[in-house]
Amino acid sequence: MRLHRRTFLGRVAAGTAAWSIVSSFPGRLLPNEIKFANRLSGSVAEAQGISSAALLEFLVAAEKAGHELHGFLMARHGRIIAEGWWAPYRSDAVHSLYSLSKSFTSTAVGFAVAEGKLNLEERVVKLFPDQLPPTVSDNVAALRVGDLLDMSVGHATDSTPIITKEHDWVKTFLSLPIEHPPGSTFLYDSGASYMLSAIVQKLSGQRIHDYLKPRLFDPLEIYGTTWDSCPLGINTGGWGLSVTTDALLKFGQLYLQLGKWNGKQLLPREWVNEATTAKIQQPATFLPSPGADLEKLRQTSDWHQGYGYQF
Repeated sequence: MRLHRRTFLGRVAAGTAAWSIVSSFPGRLLPNEIKFANRLSGSVAEAQGISSAALLEFLVAAEKAGHELHGFLMARHGRIIAEGWWAPYRSDAVHSLYSLSKSFTSTAVGFAVAEGKLNLEERVVKLFPDQLPPTVSDNVAALRVGDLLDMSVGHATDSTPIITKEHDWVKTFLSLPIEHPPGSTFLYDSGASYMLSAIVQKLSGQRIHDYLKPRLFDPLEIYGTTWDSCPLGINTGGWGLSVTTDALLKFGQLYLQLGKWNGKQLLPREWVNEATTAKIQQPATFLPSPGADLEKLRQTSDWHQGYGYQF
């Protein structure tokens, strides 16, 4: 059911305060009971220790601030307590994740490591001997899979705008100069994420989208996903994955549960801890003005909390 332009679905208006907020914001937020097929089970917000009035206040504040929400899902203790979509978006439509795709790529690497297909110390040049330039520099030769994971390739600039103009992205990536020793310097480089996708495909014989299906998507009942590919059929890795909103919620819940789902350990607990632990510090010059104080930035900036394995 939709009312005018927007709809808010979920079990959030549990009390008088919540209803008063809805009535003061007509035509936008409409509570409604729904069923949660193929999702985490639902619950009233208050039953999970969350104020429904506070949830609605947040949504009203987001609206008034001019933020364009497409969908909203909130869960606590593994139970969905609020959900809604803003027309024309809807619960069963997939949505581009942009760079959040990287964390799914990291998960594919985690499965490959757990299955003994891949070692993070592996030199990238050894995995693509037929796509190397005539001369391989010391820094290119030293590049490890782990350096791709934590964005410490050593490039001076993001490789993505360069490689995506070519037919063979792997060959182009390996031909680029690496100015700094791998592992020494952080630079947000989506080309590194693409290379991880290429590596998993090289070792498994499957695109990471297909590789993740029986290991992640099917167990979590995530359906209808799509992932963009390069001209050679390798999933882009750093972007291009599209999933439904509840699929993203399940993915987050899996990591909160340290890789366990319905009593089964899908992803090793050790990998979850490693992937989500800071491995390298983003410099103070990353995003804000040069000369910014790193300690002060850590107090307010999500970008300066340290970077893990594509998290």
